[in-house]
This record gives sequence, structure tokens and C-alpha cells, in this order.
Amino acid sequence: MKKISIIGAGISGLYLANLLERDKSFSYKIFEKKNSIKNNDGYGIQLSANSINLLNNIGFQKINASDVYFPKKVIFYTAKNSKKISEIDLSQFNQLNNRYTTLKRSSLVNLLLENIPQEKIILNSELQNIKYQDKFTLNFRDKETEQFDYIVAADGVFSKTKQILFHKKGLPKYFNSIALRGNIHNFKNLDISLYLGSNFHFVIYPINQKNEFNFILILRKELIENEIANKNLFEDKSFINNLLNHVSSKSNINLTERVKDIKCFPIFVSNQIQIPKIKNVFLIGDAFFSFSPSFAQGASQSIEAGNELYNHLKNNSPNYYKTRILKTKQIKSRSSLNHFAFHLSNPINVFFRNIFLKYLSKNKSFFRKLFR
Repeated sequence: MKKISIIGAGISGLYLANLLERDKSFSYKIFEKKNSIKNNDGYGIQLSANSINLLNNIGFQKINASDVYFPKKVIFYTAKNSKKISEIDLSQFNQLNNRYTTLKRSSLVNLLLENIPQEKIILNSELQNIKYQDKFTLNFRDKETEQFDYIVAADGVFSKTKQILFHKKGLPKYFNSIALRGNIHNFKNLDISLYLGSNFHFVIYPINQKNEFNFILILRKELIENEIANKNLFEDKSFINNLLNHVSSKSNINLTERVKDIKCFPIFVSNQIQIPKIKNVFLIGDAFFSFSPSFAQGASQSIEAGNELYNHLKNNSPNYYKTRILKTKQIKSRSSLNHFAFHLSNPINVFFRNIFLKYLSKNKSFFRKLFR
């Protein structure tokens, strides 16, 4: 029986563990550096029909119907006046049980945790060192040492596993943008509403059947190195309120009054794709590559990568990285294009962008690949 260490208890690591739990040819442990797994926040995620298909294989249908939502459209608006630009019909790409879905991240995490025995998740256990000689010897912060046949790095954008493997080369870079997350209640539009402004965009969408909505704002913001490293800055209420007031002044929605439970954080993205030279080491989720959030498919890609890796391990296929690199380049390209197009400020460029959006929204074959 092959032993697998999963470093990190995010969506990608937990989904992979669900697949391994059903396969008795593997044993595994999850090592999480935090002393708990956050599964009570109210922030939302979007899941493609393809990732829902994969989740259905591990019992996603069991989730309470009131805890998910199936938006039918993505509607683009001009933030300044809420004038509709165009819309994408999501329902045309759905299948009976595989529909584009929005929900709280915590709802998905709770579902993934249900199928994993508690003793297989080791909390407060931060990786310190990796040695390889026939097997991997892993040293953790608590001075525990274990041996494994495989390492799966699922420990996020600032992956400690990746830093050890690549000697801190290729660290993620600040994307000159800040994200604000929050919640809104009783918003009028039940679809995914995407508001485009000058150097910013924000998205509001329902996350369940209880009139709860997720809010995410992406704002271009240059910061000096000391500011980026100052975690207190992103918890400072006056700093957050100034950002929200700035966007509210350029929008006809009073975000300052409506958005609650706001969290602020700098956006970091991967600098390059890195492949470990040591056999049997795999990177998934943000540990493999972290995108800008302008495509809203981070969670879906984490699930797809977990499924691809499981198939690789089960069938001893050599194609995991080949497949993941191709998909990553596609998502990176689309995310970068969205970030650029959503934040245009020149009126002429905005005019032509809006025409392009109206034209593109009618291209079914393009969006079938995008939202599958």
C-alpha cells in the first residue's frame, strides 16, 4: 500500500483525500499548519458544471438544496450607472445534475470533511524539511517525522512545500491589486452581477436560497514593499473604508452601507510554472499555480487538479503535469485578459470593449469551453 502525504487542508487537498479514501490501494494523511480548518465563513465560490460533475462522484448531491444556488446568467453592468452591457446565459451549458453552482466555501469544505476520518487530518503541523532516499522523510514543526511514498503539495499560494523544493525561487508576486470580500443581504438581482469600472470591478452573486449574496471587489492598487508586508494594514478599518468609499463614489450602489463582514487582502499570483525534479512530488491547487481572481475558477481548478492527480496515481499515468500545464496556461490567459478588460478607463477603449462583450456573449462555442 502506497503512503501519500497531503500538505494543506484546502479544497484541493480535501477533494483528493475524498477520492483516496475510497481506494484501499493508498493510505494518506493530511498535514495542516493551522490549528483548525476554517469552515464557518460566509464567503462564496463559483463552481463550473465540470467540477460539479466531479463533486457528484463523492456525494455532492447530499448537500442541502437551500445551501446552493444555480445562477442562470452572468450580467455585465457599467458600475457608474448600473447600465446593462451584455449577458451570458449559463443555463445553456448545464446538464441535468451538473449545473453551474454558487455556494459558501464553508458549505463545500464541510461536505469534504464529512468523508475524511478525523485521525487522518493532523493539525498544527507545519512542514520544515524534506529528505529523499527511496522514500520521503518529512519533518514537521512539532518535530514529528514520517515517511511517505508520495508528496502532494496543496498548501496554497505561499506553499511551504514549494519553497523547500525550489529553495524559495519563483515566489508569488504582488499583482498590484487588492481584493475586498464581504456579504450582502437581499440584493435585487439573483444572477451573477459583474460591475465594470475604471481600474476596478466587483461581483455580486447569491450563495444560497436564503437571500445571502457574496461580494468581491478587485481594485488596482500599487503598494510599496513595506505596505505589502504589513498585515495590519489590511485589517485597518479606515484603510478598508477608504477603498470602499473610493469605489462607491464611482458606482451608483452604496457599497459602504450595504457590504458587511468585509475582509481585505493583497492579491498574489504565481510568477512561473515550476515542476519538481524529484519523482512522486505533485503540486495541486494554488500551490501549483495561483491565478488572478478575475476568472472566478480557482475552486473549480483545485477540484479538477485533484481528480487529474488521483487518476495519475491510480493508473500510473505520466500525463498529470502535461495536462495541468495546458489547462493552467488557458486559465491564466483568460484571467489576465479579464483583469485587463474589466478595468479599462479610457472611454474609447471602454466603448469598444462593450461592443466586443455584446458580440462575444452570443458565441456559444467559446463559452461552452469556458463554463463547462
